[in-house]
Amino acid sequence: MGNENAPLLEMKNIKKDFFGNQVLSDINLTLQAGQVLGLCGENGAGKSTLMKILFGMDVIRETGGYEGDILINGEKATFNTPFEALEAGIGMVHQEFSLIPGFTATENILLNRESQNRRLLSEIFGERLNTLDFADMKEKAEKAIDKMGFHIDADMPINRMPVGHKQFTEIARELSKEQLKLLILDEPTAVLTEKEAEALLQSIRTMAEKGIAVVFITHRLHEILAVCDKVIVMRDGYVVSDVPASETDVAQITRNMVGRSVESSARAEVRDFSGAKDIMSIRKLWVDMSGETVRNVNLDIKEGEILGIGGLAGQGKLGIPNGIMGLCEAGGEVTFEGEKIELNNPRKCLDANLAFVSEDRREVGLLLDESLEWNVAFPAMQIQDKFLKKYLGGLIKWRDDKAIHEVTQKYIDEFMVKCTSSKQKAKELSGGNQQKICLAKAFALNPKFLFVSEPTRGIDVGAKSLVLNAIKKYNQEKGATVVVISSELEELRQTCDRIAIISGGKVAGILPATASSEEFGMLMVSQVK
Repeated sequence: MGNENAPLLEMKNIKKDFFGNQVLSDINLTLQAGQVLGLCGENGAGKSTLMKILFGMDVIRETGGYEGDILINGEKATFNTPFEALEAGIGMVHQEFSLIPGFTATENILLNRESQNRRLLSEIFGERLNTLDFADMKEKAEKAIDKMGFHIDADMPINRMPVGHKQFTEIARELSKEQLKLLILDEPTAVLTEKEAEALLQSIRTMAEKGIAVVFITHRLHEILAVCDKVIVMRDGYVVSDVPASETDVAQITRNMVGRSVESSARAEVRDFSGAKDIMSIRKLWVDMSGETVRNVNLDIKEGEILGIGGLAGQGKLGIPNGIMGLCEAGGEVTFEGEKIELNNPRKCLDANLAFVSEDRREVGLLLDESLEWNVAFPAMQIQDKFLKKYLGGLIKWRDDKAIHEVTQKYIDEFMVKCTSSKQKAKELSGGNQQKICLAKAFALNPKFLFVSEPTRGIDVGAKSLVLNAIKKYNQEKGATVVVISSELEELRQTCDRIAIISGGKVAGILPATASSEEFGMLMVSQVK
């Protein structure tokens, strides 16, 4: 098959755009058999899209395919479906599990590839009358588990397993495929305990020794350095660095991930609020949110400032607003304007004039089947009795359609929302325009204090500056305090006065936005004791 000396995998000049938004621009990479490649980059850098192309996922084909070539052992390959990729020896373990809960580990590992006993009847009536050969299946599953080097119970049903063991079941499923040559692991350690993560790294080394190549995507940079032969960093759809792991370190990878060499992008007019009173004080906050660690956050937020909260994925930055606003279970103490805020009670926060633009706009942010007018006005109507006409001293309340239309139109114009009219359904808008509607909805509440989480995730450059400017303008005109949570450090440096970096579920440090990327980078990777 193919050229003996050719690399196992070559991706040449790969380009991909989603509806005119360029996500990958001219990506090149090579991978030898038994080599472990660490793939790093911020959210939205294009890592997952690149792997979806390699794995032949439907979403790529449905959005117009890609440009460029994939070569396996020197021969051009086109995978239209994941099945074709699997046949060529490529396996992938996704961030979201695809296991069947009531089935055992063995059944999941060999799903659709079960061993069968042929019987006389099946010779006549066909394969449906074959019985499953459980002994042989168990042996194959045990072999795959053994190959992985981490012991899980082959007979345990998935729904009784700890989350880490589910991750290992997925990996064993790929290892049980005889033809496996290349395994893609997308954020595999995000759900693992330290001990399990260590076992996984060991298991990656074992696979590599057996000649299986591995692409390892993770935000935990020390893991990449511990196990990979080479490290590729992607940023904004480009490969910005491709070096042997022995020649780089965490600080340099972080710089490549977040660094735009332009230091001037920090906010020029950082304001000093050190004399202002604390509007919110957070003490010993812990939050139970999947994929996030919030252990012990202590933070004082000054009235009128824009405070940024940054840090690498999973370190706890997203958990903070979700915990305070009552969307995830939380404990500790939060006071706002001197009053204690009751945790785990979203209504209390809204009544206290706090608002939250969630990072999860599809699940939490929008009423997808409703019009833009309804999306913008509904919370203010429910919580503050706005946009209602009252009759008989308030006994009868009626929607004020004119006021609702006017406020929605005002934000459509101000944020340049691309839509057919204010009556259009929210689900028909692009991600960037949906994000603008989420902001409009929060502004319509006229909050004194606003949390905005990942304000520009998944939106193009033009929409980014618009959204960030809208946040600054709201802060200046209304004197409202704003906290922006973002994975993109540069975005925080352009928008905020101070930036708190969260690492390991605690505040690693707070710096003015004018501090250098390097200083922030070091806080991001510091282990707070």
